[in-house]
Amino acid sequence: MSAFVTPTRTLISQAQLARPLGRTAYWTVFWVLIALFALAFLFPLYWMVSGGFKTPQQIIQTPPSLLPTSPAPGNFATAWRDMDLGRLILNTTLYAGGALVFQLVFDVAAAYALSKLRPVFGNGVLFAMLATLMIPTTVIVLPAYLTANDLPFTHWSLLNTPWAIWLPSVANAFNVFLLKRFFDSIPTELLAAAAIDGAGPLRTLWSVVLPMSRPILGVVSIFAVVGVWKDFLWPLLVLTDTSTQTVNVGINQLHVGVPENVFVAALAIASVPTIVFFLFFQRNIMAGLTAGAMKG
Repeated sequence: MSAFVTPTRTLISQAQLARPLGRTAYWTVFWVLIALFALAFLFPLYWMVSGGFKTPQQIIQTPPSLLPTSPAPGNFATAWRDMDLGRLILNTTLYAGGALVFQLVFDVAAAYALSKLRPVFGNGVLFAMLATLMIPTTVIVLPAYLTANDLPFTHWSLLNTPWAIWLPSVANAFNVFLLKRFFDSIPTELLAAAAIDGAGPLRTLWSVVLPMSRPILGVVSIFAVVGVWKDFLWPLLVLTDTSTQTVNVGINQLHVGVPENVFVAALAIASVPTIVFFLFFQRNIMAGLTAGAMKG
């Protein structure tokens, strides 16, 4: 006797989709919404890139034009040279890479401990970490700055050093939550089998858990890199030396006296590394975010 399977209920029933009028209306609405959402997300990017090709007069004209009448690709070379974008991007790459390494090491260890090792008061620690997500970033900027300027006990100053970017980025409660949610979906039987074979917790994490966690590690990598690359307020406070500034802070400091079209071209160049990084890991986004829903 076959089991009775209840069909999934949706806004539109299968009977309505089977009718030509219902099917046509459904796909029309579907593609219209897809086009509107794509336009809402891609148009600002197009506007920025096209603005880099415009002349100074065209970029400030009213009403604005969608296409550059006389494309000037030299604006990008001027922005790269005059605003020292090579150094700024190199600095930001260093900060983003270090933040990525530190987050993968410490956040993975914290999530693994909370998920599989089950320490005493682990749920309380997780609750306290998630509670920090409810605190606005601007509220903790001043205490964080005072701490970075004068570390407790050691009295070291982290200002104008990569540590001022790396250390605060490690305490990422959202990434810990994502990783723990994924680790919870890994069957306990796999860890028990590894323990029977003589693997300790660290060996189990390295040989069993991490190979299965590539999707969520890709998601965390995207969040770590993009979070550092787009941040402005914190680097503005702790990186006052022009030789250590990130690309966002450097462009903000150097854009005075620069034509608007060259400034927009610099913004377009600064966005390229994160777009490339996103495209490289884009397959892992949905896989990682939905993997925690799997049942072992």
